[in-house]
Amino acid sequence: MTAGPGSIPTSIPVSETFFSIQGEGALTGVPSFFIRASGCNLRCAWCDTPYASWSPEGGPLAIDDLVARAVASGARHAVVTGGEPMIFPAVEPLTRALHTAGLHVTIETAGTIFREVHADLMSISPKLSTSAPPVGDPRDPSGAWRARHEERRLDFRALQSLIDTYAARQFKFVVTGPADLAEIDAILARLTGWRPEEIMLMPEGVAPPGHALRNWVVQTCLSRGWRYAHRLHIELFGNRRGT
Repeated sequence: MTAGPGSIPTSIPVSETFFSIQGEGALTGVPSFFIRASGCNLRCAWCDTPYASWSPEGGPLAIDDLVARAVASGARHAVVTGGEPMIFPAVEPLTRALHTAGLHVTIETAGTIFREVHADLMSISPKLSTSAPPVGDPRDPSGAWRARHEERRLDFRALQSLIDTYAARQFKFVVTGPADLAEIDAILARLTGWRPEEIMLMPEGVAPPGHALRNWVVQTCLSRGWRYAHRLHIELFGNRRGT
């Protein structure tokens, strides 16, 4: 149902829901119920959920139904992800309803939009320049999405508001190699209030990382007090939906 002006939305576009093991971040290994919003304001070249971004699938699902599914799963943790869930006003009543039902709520976001959601863990993944669709990408023949992505991928006002508002947070940077480090440093230099232990580096890819990339990430985390972000779900299930 589409909400009218001043009304509270009662549904949100969803591409899939599933019960699985959290594969990333501080809660890696925790059984969780996932709600994947369908739609995104970015188009990452390496996006591993194109059915929620490049070609959004699914349709609106009622918040009450989503909360009932989460409770019925038996999970104590819910993850609201995407796509980009923060583009939808309905994420606010959805997260509050999940909290009221007794679930721990993680929000997965690129950090380009600020909303007053309920988040027991705000998981922020600022996008680096390597995330932009390359020139000639067949999904973006005109280059329009490349331009939009580059314009939108970093919003420092939204990022700082997320830091200031949510005490429990983590930053996941998807990295391809040492050349990304200067850009990460430049992003963090424009933000205040974050702690080194909140910064995570995640090797890019939909398969376990190669030896060289993995070792560079490990050594960088050791030297800076950052954290290595494993993709446990890739190791356990491979790159497939519903995991």
